[in-house]
Amino acid sequence: MKLSKGSVVRATAGKDSGKLFAVTDIQGGYCFIANGKSRKLASHKRKNLKHICPTDSMINLNDNITDKKLRTLLRQLAENE
Repeated sequence: MKLSKGSVVRATAGKDSGKLFAVTDIQGGYCFIANGKSRKLASHKRKNLKHICPTDSMINLNDNITDKKLRTLLRQLAENE
């Protein structure tokens, strides 16, 4: 699956392993991820593409999304899996 802005991914390495995140940007061999709690949209984390596993879900990361809305959407996706 091709990653793009708004893709939902699961971290497979590091202290964030097993948690869901939304991709906020992709540059080279890295993507920037946020979950609205430990990684806010304003201070997203750079993660190697080898250390994430894409899911089939997408989130619309428009201009008016907040950290709270992102947390809620990711929590709902985690409950449905």
